[in-house]
Amino acid sequence: MKTRLHLHLLSDSTGETLEVLAKAAVAQFDGVETVKHFWPMIRSEAFLERILGEIAQNPGLVLFTLVNPDIRRVLETSCRALGLPAVPALDPVVAALSTLLGQPAKARPGRQHMLDAAYFARVDAIQFTIAHDDGIGQEDWEEADIVLAGISRTSKTPTSIYLANRGYKTANIPLVVESPPPACLFELKQPLVVGLTASPDRLIQVRRNRLLSLNQAPETDYVDDEAVRREVTFARRIFADKGWPIIDVTRRSIEETAAAIINLVNERNAAGAEGRS
Repeated sequence: MKTRLHLHLLSDSTGETLEVLAKAAVAQFDGVETVKHFWPMIRSEAFLERILGEIAQNPGLVLFTLVNPDIRRVLETSCRALGLPAVPALDPVVAALSTLLGQPAKARPGRQHMLDAAYFARVDAIQFTIAHDDGIGQEDWEEADIVLAGISRTSKTPTSIYLANRGYKTANIPLVVESPPPACLFELKQPLVVGLTASPDRLIQVRRNRLLSLNQAPETDYVDDEAVRREVTFARRIFADKGWPIIDVTRRSIEETAAAIINLVNERNAAGAEGRS
């Protein structure tokens, strides 16, 4: 039987170094099922606060490469409060080099990367995605490569961030029964719009854990069985009416969901190429 491990990777750059290091470390152990939660481009405490809710919901090992002392302090303090290990992955190496070379390290995020066109494109995708999280910036949605739509707790934000790290400009839009999305969502031509859904039972479980982590009342419409089923039906009706592809994230990891979306993008691009030939 495999041991399930939630692995949170937090970086103030693209996180490539951290991802490679984590993969190499986990490979030293047998029988481990790793669920990776990838959080690049953390440059503000406000963004970190949103991530901390996900960490509390899925406790596990936290690995980070953050040079900003204030952001690091918030992360380490929060992890201690949650009883979770937070490991600064590069600190021992940087400290050893600093001693050997007789000079302090430059506290600059992502300093190790070659500044080539692909790198800048990926950073651009990540910045776009962060700026268009949770329905923000609707005037720029047409510039996205991918738009994710779904009700609360269908993994829109972490999936968006993962896709951004793969170079896809991604916006995500919450669907709320009481507040229909703006009409411009239904007029998009360039982006691939994908609907994310999950089983009501799974949503209730995730939402209840979220409320508990925030010390909020656990019995509200947010976790009411009938209300949640109504939300799921509402979202699925929109997906069907617009002919958007639907991905059920109930039993999928973020990586699996992102891979399915990338496949949809590739299929769409291939179909477009055939139509032009």
